[in-house]
Amino acid sequence: MTASARIRALALALPEATERVSHGESSWFVRKAPQFVTMADHHHDDRLAIWAAAPPGAQTDWVSRDPTRFFVPPYVGGRGWIGVYLDVPSADETEDEKFWNDVADVVEDAYRTVAPKTLIRKLDEDSR
Repeated sequence: MTASARIRALALALPEATERVSHGESSWFVRKAPQFVTMADHHHDDRLAIWAAAPPGAQTDWVSRDPTRFFVPPYVGGRGWIGVYLDVPSADETEDEKFWNDVADVVEDAYRTVAPKTLIRKLDEDSR
């Protein structure tokens, strides 16, 4: 499965999440707005990444854990969003699985950051 397909599957598994193009990139929204994740593959760095909304403190935490995979994205980084490079090669299969678990956490945190409380409750109920 491609990185784009994995992100799409993670995002669209969340209650009432939808995909549409925003600023020329695939992006995921909760209901009509707001955006919680966007693909970024043309922002002058030739890298494949996502940019995701994040709760307070998460951006610093992720970047300090692994600055080769996590970064402060331009434009939205000042609002606490986190960037995740999807094109960093993995050393082994175990690391790759851990990385994709981390990405799933980032995507879910992004959703929780912008989704209405009713949808967050639905997500919590569905995960029981």
